[in-house]
Amino acid sequence: MPSNDYVHGYSERESIRLCDQANTLEELLHSDTMYPSGSKVLEAGCGIGAQTAILARNSPEAHITSVDISEDSLNSAKERILKEGITNVDFFVENLFDLPFEDESFDHVFVCFVLEHLKEPVKALESLRRVLKKGGTITVIEGDHGSCFFHPETENALKAWNSLIEVQAKIQGDSLIGRQVYPLLKKAGFNDITVSPRMVYSDSSRPHMEEGFVRKTIIPMVEGVRENAVEMGLIDSEAFDSGIEDLHKTAADYGTFMYTFFKGVGKK
Repeated sequence: MPSNDYVHGYSERESIRLCDQANTLEELLHSDTMYPSGSKVLEAGCGIGAQTAILARNSPEAHITSVDISEDSLNSAKERILKEGITNVDFFVENLFDLPFEDESFDHVFVCFVLEHLKEPVKALESLRRVLKKGGTITVIEGDHGSCFFHPETENALKAWNSLIEVQAKIQGDSLIGRQVYPLLKKAGFNDITVSPRMVYSDSSRPHMEEGFVRKTIIPMVEGVRENAVEMGLIDSEAFDSGIEDLHKTAADYGTFMYTFFKGVGKK
């Protein structure tokens, strides 16, 4: 995806956030994603490799090809994989709308947190379908910002949260795409589609979720659009900062936070 379409930016802080997110949600999102020995797997839009490492560990005998349009992100992914001693992944700088691979090159395709940033998600899925073998599977994981509920729920916290949704919409992304995983796969020509919602819930009895998901994943994600949200006139800086303070209260003793991801699997 073009770098200017990535609403969260490419800062070092965003890289840390992506890794925290992947590690916190590994069991929830990836425990049932494993590929057989000898399988050829395409990971489309691998970014900094936060999900790549999990894929490779879960399927050590599969061969994974990970592509991304950002060379800087890909270099970070290579470093991450090298540090972990993973040897079953190859990286290439490619545009998923114009993949160089021949038809039916891969047994499986994996896409995680990518479609929300694309102007034409169905076209992207059609491109991925082309390189998938007949009978092969595609796995798509996306969040849905409209599935978010939290306590305490204040006016400014809601404004800050909704400004993230609006900023992404203005750059032609869709942070409400999780609920669309099934129809998107169907429109792209996949069959035998199943979608399972994966809910994340946090309260003070789950400190790992308070820290790893709310404080390290969700709040930094919202903070990352502050400048754009204010410049676009969606919210003023005072209300935004107040909203962030209130979101931190959802990860305090009497706070709660809930969010839903959607995981879809389809066949060609």
